[in-house]
Amino acid sequence: MKAAVPQQENLDLQAARSMSLAAGREGLDRIIYLSDLGDDHARASRHLQSRARVGRILQAGRTPVTILRSSVILGSGSAAFELIRHLVQRLPVMFAPRWVDTLSQPIAVQNVLEYLAGCLEKPETTGRTFDIGGPDVVTYADLFRIYAREAGLRRRIIIRVPGLTSKFLARFAHFLTPVPASLAETLIESMRDKAVCRDQEINKIIPQELASCSQAMSLALHTVHQDQVQTCWMDAGQLQAPEWIIQEDQNSAGSRILEYTQTVELEGTADRLWPLLEEIGGSRGWYGMDFLWRIRGDLDRLAGGPGLRRGRRDQSRLLVGDALDFWRVLRCEPPHVLVLLSEMNLPGEAVLEFRLVNTEQDRVRLLQIARLKPYGLPGLVYWYLTYPLHGLVFRSMLLNMARRSGRRVLSGPHAVDRDRLISG
Repeated sequence: MKAAVPQQENLDLQAARSMSLAAGREGLDRIIYLSDLGDDHARASRHLQSRARVGRILQAGRTPVTILRSSVILGSGSAAFELIRHLVQRLPVMFAPRWVDTLSQPIAVQNVLEYLAGCLEKPETTGRTFDIGGPDVVTYADLFRIYAREAGLRRRIIIRVPGLTSKFLARFAHFLTPVPASLAETLIESMRDKAVCRDQEINKIIPQELASCSQAMSLALHTVHQDQVQTCWMDAGQLQAPEWIIQEDQNSAGSRILEYTQTVELEGTADRLWPLLEEIGGSRGWYGMDFLWRIRGDLDRLAGGPGLRRGRRDQSRLLVGDALDFWRVLRCEPPHVLVLLSEMNLPGEAVLEFRLVNTEQDRVRLLQIARLKPYGLPGLVYWYLTYPLHGLVFRSMLLNMARRSGRRVLSGPHAVDRDRLISG
């Protein structure tokens, strides 16, 4: 994630230096860097200036560099597309800064990928910088209208309001879209900068048919509706699990781990019930008490957390590292174990774990385990205040999962000693 704050900019520059040194040391043939389109000047956005500095650092190294500079990339799963999609879906009347009329030259993600792959095959691109863009030069207001048309929505009314800052708009977008304020601010601030190709020399080297904004929006919408999003901005970044979770050792945590477990025993086997676990969250909800989940998500959003708006990339399949509402998939071992790491704003570190344990022939036990490593007194207060809800919500979830599966409940749901059940 590229956040327009000095600390992140410094991290970007440090990463560029490290990359340049490592590439030179390992003798790489080339670095291909996807940067931002726009003029690097004193009044340019900090984000654009940072992207340009990264490019200069890479070029100063021993490894030859090819730089591709693009405007908005339109494609399913991109932060820019998700920001446009959710804003237009939710706002028939949009209040926007005057720079919503800034010109840009968006490009479809499939065209970007074609250019990136083509650079590997064309040695004449080595050491050069290219502007890449689609066939349309449009304003950001035009992009909102194009999306509305492709999504079958009524034409959106856009009212220009002077004085709206990128920080204010980012906080507003934080509550309406899954894009966090830090990333939204970067995207919105970049709208100030005109982003139009000076030339498209690269088309002479890597010719291809460029998709229009309408075509790119249509394809992205189709991909979302068909649940075929391959990658998503919210799944980016390194998954870092706390040590106590990895080792499953409460003694290594340095403090007590609080735990609550419920279980239900059903007819069936783990492999038959696993799809129910893998489809949890997102548009399908949490198998009961969804209004409480929504309230918790709204509270988390107000506190600056991700809330429930992120949803999930794929509605039927989970991979380690996937974002899942305000969780992230830490372990996914079909058909027995699913562990979710909380990314909510909490006074502690939390996980939600599901286990399917075959006990006898055609009998399976489903365990649901919530664990929290509290941060001092605030963490303890949070746990015991929400403790009564755990039993209510967990019981509802397990019963509804049993009903959805069509399997007969043999015992439970009830609170249990997790270690005794797993070993026994």
